[in-house]
Formats: sequence, C-alpha cells, structure tokens
Amino acid sequence: MKSELQESLEMIAQTAKDFAEKEIRPNIMDWDESQTFPKELFHQLGEMGFMGIVIPEQYGGSGLGYQEYITILDEISQVDPSIGLSLAAHNSLCTNHIYEFGSEEQRHKWLPQLASGKTIGAWGLTEHNTGSDSGGMSTTAVKDGDDWLISGAKNFITHAISGDLAVVMTRTGEIGAKDNSTAFVLEKGMPGFSSGKKENKLGMRASETAELIFDSVRVPDSHRLGEVGAGFKQAMKILDGGRISIAALSLGIARGAYKAALNYSLERRQFGKAINEFQAVNFMLADMATEIEASELLIRNAATLKNSKQKMTKQGAMAKLYASEACVRISNNAVQIFGGYGYTKDFPVEKFFRDSKLCTIGEGTSEIQRLVIGRLISQ
Repeated sequence: MKSELQESLEMIAQTAKDFAEKEIRPNIMDWDESQTFPKELFHQLGEMGFMGIVIPEQYGGSGLGYQEYITILDEISQVDPSIGLSLAAHNSLCTNHIYEFGSEEQRHKWLPQLASGKTIGAWGLTEHNTGSDSGGMSTTAVKDGDDWLISGAKNFITHAISGDLAVVMTRTGEIGAKDNSTAFVLEKGMPGFSSGKKENKLGMRASETAELIFDSVRVPDSHRLGEVGAGFKQAMKILDGGRISIAALSLGIARGAYKAALNYSLERRQFGKAINEFQAVNFMLADMATEIEASELLIRNAATLKNSKQKMTKQGAMAKLYASEACVRISNNAVQIFGGYGYTKDFPVEKFFRDSKLCTIGEGTSEIQRLVIGRLISQ
C-alpha cells in the first residue's frame, strides 16, 4: 500500500516530467549551442510552484519539503541538467538564504517575488582568487553612516546577468579573522552594481554563469541579512542544503543518461542480437542502475534529516560526493554504450557527459566533501 508521501511524489514527478517534455525538451540543443538562458521559462516554472519549493505558503512558496524538491530536480534534470542547475541555484541558495536568515520584513519583501518566478535570484560567494578558501574573500563592505559601501567582484555566479537580485557575502573584518563576513541583498539597478562577461562553458550552457561586480555600491543596512560577521556561518548552512541540490541534479543526470543508454542497448543490434545481450554492456548497465539506486538512498536520507531539522552536514556531503562522481561515471559509460553515436550532438548522452562534470565541482568540490566527511567521522 502506497503512503501519502509516495503518492504525492509520484504526482509531482509526473507534473515536472510533463512540463519538461513539453517546454524544455524541444529547445535543449538550441539553448545549449547559443548559451541562451531562457528567463521566460523560469517565470513559467514559478507559475508551477517550482521557484519556491521549500518556502512556506505565507511567503508565496509551495510549502513543500526536500523530498519533493529532490523529485522535481531529478525529473527536470533528466531532460536538461542546465535548467535543473538554475532551478537549484535559485531555490536553495538565494531564495533559501533570505528565508533562513532574513527578518520577517525582509522575507515578505523579497520572497513572494522570488517564489513566483517574477524575479530571478543569484548568490555570490566565490571569487577569482577564493573558491574553497572563502574566508579570504576580497569583496568588502564598509559602514558609511546608515549604509554600507560594497566593493569587489564575485566569479562563477549563476544568473549574474539575468538575475534581479543577489545575496552576496562580503568581508566586514580582517582576512583570516573569525566571523569576518556579512551577507547582503543587492538589487539590480543599484548604482555601481553590474555584471561581467558570461563564461563560455563546457557544459550546463543554458544555465547562465558570469561575474558580479561591485563598484562602491551603496546598500542600506536594511538589506543586511542577520548579524554583522555572521555571513560565513550562514553560507556554510546554506551549502549544507545546497549539497542536496547538487546531489539531486546529479541523480537526474545519471538517470537520464542511464535511460538513454538502456533504450539504445535494446534497439542497437550487432552480430544478430541486441547489444544489451553482450555481457560487457549488460554489466555496465547493471553498475549504472546500482549506483543510481545508491545515490538516491543517500540523497533521500539527507533530505529526511533536513526536513526534520536534524544535523545533516556529513550525510549531505556523502550524498553530494557519491552522486556527483557516480553521474560522471554513468554518463561516461552511456557514451561508451552509444559508441561513435554517443560522441555526436544528435544523441542525448553527449550533453549529459558534458553537463555531469560540473556536479563534482559546484557547491564544494569532491575533495572538499571528503575533507568535510573525514573531519566529521574523526570526531
């Protein structure tokens, strides 16, 4: 007998799948080739309730949990991981940061627009010279009367050009000092706030990535999220949930590549039989299916802990590490099963292969995940 949650997840999965097939699949390669960020699509996703998935209804969100969030990202990413990545960044980074650490006034000001998809959010932590070493950031915020003057730049930022507002981590203390970072919400149109060049990327090409540039941007103190000096701690908590996002994105990539490879192996014939009947191919598919199952169990476990507000740093890191590396292996094997056709843009596994690599880098590299896990299991 199915539980209410299972039935709900199946309905949500079907809704997301139908939307992806109708609105995303016909445009995948056009968006990929031209690096087009389809902003209008995200307004549609907002109408579906997919731009504020875990945000409570009182702030205009869907009021769902992380199990539903994983399901939506999985289904969207099986069709186009670029769209899944942008959906994840908007939901788990920008929008969730405001929800988790904003005041009631700030939540009511910004969340309804973000959750409806009327505005697109960005989140700025990474800089040119500080990736994993975010405590050494050079973007500064200096108090000036009742305002702050923010100067510097952020790099590799999703929606840096098309986003309407950004949550930005700044340094408000000395480099290396404890509690030296503070988070602010910046709105496009503020004098001195601009975007740099769009990155020409290997994969995830329909998910816009660019610089955010701050030239003495005057920001009112009412745009500060939480206490002065609390920004780094906030960012680490947001990245805990963000690891579930990238893990779910990885799951969708893996499942999309696996389904394509399985179907192809049943249709493609060599030496008078389907290539699925050859042990070498069949064993690859068996490994792919097993890794997908293991990935989902790790991700769902982390989501259960997140939903119940339990500590899940280790479980989130494990899910992100395993799922992201598994999706690279699975998409690689999918290309191998397709053979020469897999190396062409006429078949979907070529794009899954290109898109997959980002998952082992974004929101904490595999090496950082191992560092986090290693420290926690040694305590």
